[in-house]
Amino acid sequence: MYITRKLEATILKYLDTKEILAIVGPRQAGKTTLLKQIQSHLTRAVFLTFEDREELELFEQDIKNFAKKYSNYKYIFIDEFQYSKSGGKNLKFLYDICPELKIIISGSSAVDLTIQAIKFLVGRVFVFHLYQLDFEEYVGFKDVGLFNLYKEFKNDFNLITAEINQLTVSIPVSKQFNRILEEFIIWGGYPRVILSETTEEKKLVIKNIYNTYFLRDIRDTLGLIDDFKLSKLIKALAIQIGQLVEYNELRTISDYDYLSLKKYLNVLEKTFIAQAIKPFFKNKRNEIIKNPKVYFFDTGLRNYIINDFNILENRIDRGFLYENFIFNQLLKQEIIPNFWRTKSKAEVDFVVNIDNSIIPIESKTTVNKIQLTKSYGSFIEQYKPAKGIFLNNAIFQHKKYDRTDVYFLPHWII
Repeated sequence: MYITRKLEATILKYLDTKEILAIVGPRQAGKTTLLKQIQSHLTRAVFLTFEDREELELFEQDIKNFAKKYSNYKYIFIDEFQYSKSGGKNLKFLYDICPELKIIISGSSAVDLTIQAIKFLVGRVFVFHLYQLDFEEYVGFKDVGLFNLYKEFKNDFNLITAEINQLTVSIPVSKQFNRILEEFIIWGGYPRVILSETTEEKKLVIKNIYNTYFLRDIRDTLGLIDDFKLSKLIKALAIQIGQLVEYNELRTISDYDYLSLKKYLNVLEKTFIAQAIKPFFKNKRNEIIKNPKVYFFDTGLRNYIINDFNILENRIDRGFLYENFIFNQLLKQEIIPNFWRTKSKAEVDFVVNIDNSIIPIESKTTVNKIQLTKSYGSFIEQYKPAKGIFLNNAIFQHKKYDRTDVYFLPHWII
């Protein structure tokens, strides 16, 4: 079953441009399915995968005859492009000698596509990210009726343009969204996991995704051999999502030295497992400026790593899971957030900068009255943002604090 992805419409829009289209994202996030879906509606289109060793060898060792072989096609889709070690150079050759050929590639490792391929393609490539499903795509698959309501609500809230209109949601509707949101946070957004019908099957699928990551991305593609250390590092990060990274503690747990630790944190980001976000600061004297926080690209994978798929009500980490969900939603809107924390431990979960407008975002799982936290109030007092967002599971309100419009909104709207 095909789950509709928002990126599909974007790719279709750019099919008539000259540039190569590169789609990068986590393994098993749906890149192959998306490429085949688009290719199936085109004429004179061919789909290749570089898991096919013969096609890969022809591309790498005899690019001229590769070009001749596919010269009658208008579109060529190449999946698993990261397996080509000379991919960028040969892709540039193909682009230059076949101007009528539209090339669309995909890969599961940003390391390979950015370093080995895209550096040859400056001015010749548009790069798009396909992550695991976002909440809108998930709702669209789970419940068409709720999806239509969701689209209406999203029309009243646009974080990208910082436009927030009056948003009113009834308690019964909110409960339905919160129920689906809890499923999404527990199991994540991998398409194959979502399509699984039983809990046992979901767990098995996530296990296979994780094992395949070590086999393909870590060993085969990146050639890293100390994966046992890496697995210890990943588990330590999974336990500590949303908390300040303590490098000395991670060094002790993983047995990496400091430079190796920094290297593998970068590897985890480039292979779409976990990403560090940096602190927001303007006052170096009062605000922490070094230690980042780490969130996972998929909460289902993170829950598998710590072996906890319990309902959120019974979990002491539910607040951090909601934070991780917000991070994922921002990331899928191409927004990389910061967080704010002072040396006196005042803290705001996320700070985003959109069109030079600072928006603080706070998440609380239990809110029963319109009241800001002391830390959030401190941020508003210090930076005087035009807008602020206070996410919760129950209250929908707008309140003015001095010159700042603060919107109390549900987590699922972000």
